[in-house]
Amino acid sequence: MTVTVVTNVGELITNDPEHDVGLLGALRDAAIAFDAESVLWVGAAADVPEGLADEIVDVDGRAVLPGFVDSHNHLAFGGDRADEFAARMAGEPYGAGGIRSTVAATRAASDRQLTAHARRLAAEALRSGITTIESKSGYGLTVHDERRSLRAIGSVTAESTYLGAHVVPAEFAGRPDDYVSLVAGEMLDACAPHAKWIDVFCDRGAFDGDQAREILTAGISRGLLPRIHANQLGHGDGVRVAVEVGAASADHVTFATDEDIEALAGSSTVATLLPGAEFSTRATYPDARRLLDAGATVALACDCNPGSSYTTSMPFCIAVAVRDMRMTPAEAVWAATAGGAAALRREDVGSLAVGKRPDLVVLDAPSVVHLAYRPGVPIVETVWRRGVPVYSAGRAAGPEEDA
Repeated sequence: MTVTVVTNVGELITNDPEHDVGLLGALRDAAIAFDAESVLWVGAAADVPEGLADEIVDVDGRAVLPGFVDSHNHLAFGGDRADEFAARMAGEPYGAGGIRSTVAATRAASDRQLTAHARRLAAEALRSGITTIESKSGYGLTVHDERRSLRAIGSVTAESTYLGAHVVPAEFAGRPDDYVSLVAGEMLDACAPHAKWIDVFCDRGAFDGDQAREILTAGISRGLLPRIHANQLGHGDGVRVAVEVGAASADHVTFATDEDIEALAGSSTVATLLPGAEFSTRATYPDARRLLDAGATVALACDCNPGSSYTTSMPFCIAVAVRDMRMTPAEAVWAATAGGAAALRREDVGSLAVGKRPDLVVLDAPSVVHLAYRPGVPIVETVWRRGVPVYSAGRAAGPEEDA
């Protein structure tokens, strides 16, 4: 295989604790060598082993970091909710009820339309530097529509999540227990072969702690790995259930008690924060500072969805996290790379160390601080995935399977 050396790197973010240079393992005047399978060498540009490179790429002092790992998204849906967004900006509050309007549009969409839409959003995410992306179902809410949503998601990523428990659909109004039985039974049977993860929206207007536990436990028994939407709209049982069942991630965590934060800090469950949702709903941001100071592992994700966070830009989410959630630039970059990998329990991505997958982003900037320092500016210049350049100068390849 061809060995590529990217050299003359002004700042190389490795996220490798072997480099005792702060949270990000940042190396100056650095180089990195890789083939299509793994990172082969990392170090000072002046020390690249002679004869190692088949190809040399000089990035002229630019910053290089691991590809972003986006661990929470909803890419398969029909329609949009621009009118709802405009109403919120005019003062109407956000609640989970708007999900039902997307359910109707998703059910009406063809398989081809769902797949094309998921692929378009995944390609858009790639242009923002996201090289690993997760996506959930949850806008079909029938056995047939949840299964076909997962098939659409499977065309863009192996990190597929069954979210039949997004909300109780209209046809089950007044019968939530019957819908829980469907989600944990026939629907799960149909969807489990097409998913890696199982998720529940445990919050006001969706599912309570007992219902969430029942659904997650059923998924675990079928070999799916648990994660959960927790405490977005108010205090509740979501974080407690996440830790109890060993969920990889509790997502949102906007409203967290001291006990919730202590539980997260003492567990392997990652607190995945979704600043796009608070930005787009004018809601209270989660207190990232409390979580970090308590020792919890924190990830950042885009939460791309048509209702509350219609963005695929990880640089935007980093900028908001730094500006409004009191994260340092280094903490936000780590959360968007290594933190996202932890939330997906992936050890092959999120860092640039020998043996890791060669996913990397070149910025048109000398430092990753510019991701927050220059909000809204498209400074992602080049994206490499599996050792191959897939985006450069505004031109992107289509999304691959097994992202």
